[in-house]
Amino acid sequence: MPDKSDKHGAKLDDEIGRETQGMVRGGHSTHAEEFKETEPTSDSDIWEPNEPAGDAREGSPPGMSASDVEERSALARLLTGVRYPARRNEVIRNAAESGGSEEAIDTLRTLSDREYENLADIAEELGYGREERRY
Repeated sequence: MPDKSDKHGAKLDDEIGRETQGMVRGGHSTHAEEFKETEPTSDSDIWEPNEPAGDAREGSPPGMSASDVEERSALARLLTGVRYPARRNEVIRNAAESGGSEEAIDTLRTLSDREYENLADIAEELGYGREERRY
């Protein structure tokens, strides 16, 4: 007696195999719409406050330079996991736990001891530009 524990029959299994063949062989996403693709992550980018920013990118938001965008992005990667609103000590502790350099942590120590609503508050206090609304 055949095992009847699977959900599909042989015909449906073959059909599913044909439908997923592109994903298996292609080695890349098969989504036609870009917004459905998973965004890549990187653990290699650690925020260094005095390190020169990468290449200037086009399309910086009004009120921010390209280097502001790059540095704020690195700051955001360093502060991933902070639960806002957060006080200065919570931000520093999170940065230390996520492997931030001493230079980055010393820079965060210059923040005033108040409650920060979001990353934009921290970035603005550190001297990065603040994105203005486009409309």
